[in-house]
Amino acid sequence: MTRIKDALDAVAAAVIAQKDYLCGLDAKTGDGDHGLNMARGFQAVCEEVDNMPDTTRPGPVLELIGRTLIANVGGAAGPLYGTGFLKAAQACDEDTRLNITSFEKLLGAAIEGIKARGRSDKGDKTMLDTLIPIYNCFLPENAEGKNLFDVLEEASHAAKAGVDYTKTIPARKGRAQLVGERSIGYEDPGAVSSMIMYRALYTFLKK
Repeated sequence: MTRIKDALDAVAAAVIAQKDYLCGLDAKTGDGDHGLNMARGFQAVCEEVDNMPDTTRPGPVLELIGRTLIANVGGAAGPLYGTGFLKAAQACDEDTRLNITSFEKLLGAAIEGIKARGRSDKGDKTMLDTLIPIYNCFLPENAEGKNLFDVLEEASHAAKAGVDYTKTIPARKGRAQLVGERSIGYEDPGAVSSMIMYRALYTFLKK
């Protein structure tokens, strides 16, 4: 078992554990199935990656995660998260390591893919309101003079701030846009699932 596989298992376990919580959030502004969809997707991801002969290279693992999420996660989340993982996979090369530079590169690629697929950006009350603040922590101007774990911790706080921000704005994308201003006061489920995934990875790496 490789470290990449262990990290994936930690992220999947966190998403699955929060299934009911995510469904409860989604029920306030959408269909109420975000948690079920995400749990089903990550269960499928773990099964697919278990069958990989080699999980030591991040690119192929990220590509398989992306394709599996697209195939198994309903609603907008599957195509959006799946695209993010696929774009991150494409950004991997022989220099991809567990460092600040690689985090910036892969997150940046994932975010650009999600923006294009969802025609959305920060401020639309989506997963991007969590992912972009996380990414910004890894930019050279913000990470200069810091080690990886300092930046990982700052990004964990930024993720929570991003989730909190979604409570203050109306939804402009997805099913939630149908309730418009009435979505104010509620966290976006996609922003929360992004925070759950990132914080699970951060907790794993701290160990």
